Amino acid sequence: MALWLVRTGRHGEFEQRFLQDNRIYLTWGDLNHDLSKTANNKELWALLHKVYPDAPKGKLSNNTGQMGAFAHKMKPGDWVMVPYKSKPAFNIAKITGPYVFDASAENPFYHFRTVEWIAKDVPRSNFDPDLLYSFGAIQTIFQVERIDAEQRVRAMAGTNWKPTGLTATDIDAEDEGEAGAEVDLERLARDKIAKLVIQKFKGHGLARLIEAVLKVQGYTTYLSHEGPDKGIDILAALGPLGFGRPRICVQVKSGDSPVDAPTLNQLIGSMQNVQADQGLLVSWGGFKSSVDREVPGQFFRVRLWDQDAIIDELLANYDKLDEDLRAELPLKRIWSVAAQEEEA
Repeated sequence: MALWLVRTGRHGEFEQRFLQDNRIYLTWGDLNHDLSKTANNKELWALLHKVYPDAPKGKLSNNTGQMGAFAHKMKPGDWVMVPYKSKPAFNIAKITGPYVFDASAENPFYHFRTVEWIAKDVPRSNFDPDLLYSFGAIQTIFQVERIDAEQRVRAMAGTNWKPTGLTATDIDAEDEGEAGAEVDLERLARDKIAKLVIQKFKGHGLARLIEAVLKVQGYTTYLSHEGPDKGIDILAALGPLGFGRPRICVQVKSGDSPVDAPTLNQLIGSMQNVQADQGLLVSWGGFKSSVDREVPGQFFRVRLWDQDAIIDELLANYDKLDEDLRAELPLKRIWSVAAQEEEA
């Protein structure tokens, strides 16, 4: 058996289609040709050159390998990592069917394999850094072959997707990437920042960090004491005395599991109890789909911060944080060449 990674479009635009259809798709546009009829990569390359005559030869070769893997190498029983683009989490599936070409499907959903979802919304921070590095290759489809990735991911399924606990000394191939492929350095840097944040600000400490960010944004805050908080970790309002608006009720969850709709409902109830105008639900482990579905109905009342949103706010306000907090969380801004993501 093998472990694969399949992305849901350059911007993650096909995430919901993958999840709702119980399928993984080959999402290159205008490819209305049966790939199973190509006997080898040479024939597949010739087909792609016919469909995309203006594409550079190097890109055609790269795409040939990915499409050939989808059509010929994947097998029922293999597992697939499907990362979100919209939030820092993975969905994990088992392939249940062969490659299928449907000429009548809408563009670009001509090619698919059926899957059974093993787990959804598993936070990126649950995976060891070397696994995240291998998952970071900038390709739409590839097999993850290094560092016993398949065995380790399958083992995590038996422990409710908890981290395996590797230390930095266990990671000795971080400079190689997955089969030498270019990797998303920005994503990997954010993963490292995330690891540091949750090491330094676990439990009530995360509420303290969120309060610090709100303070530098001009809010006067009240931070609840550690322990049972009845759905209120922070109260915040504009102005030197905190009598301005908006008045915000904040609930902070530092666990590594995504929160569900009852947690959101608890926050809404707490907002009413303290006469808050808006609410902020912060969850380090992210949010289940049941929460995501509530976003449109609560758009003018509630905001959700997952790991990525927390890090966005932290980086945007880092220079304004007090020296003691920055000493706990030492970061340095660097420049790097932007990763060139392929179009799919």
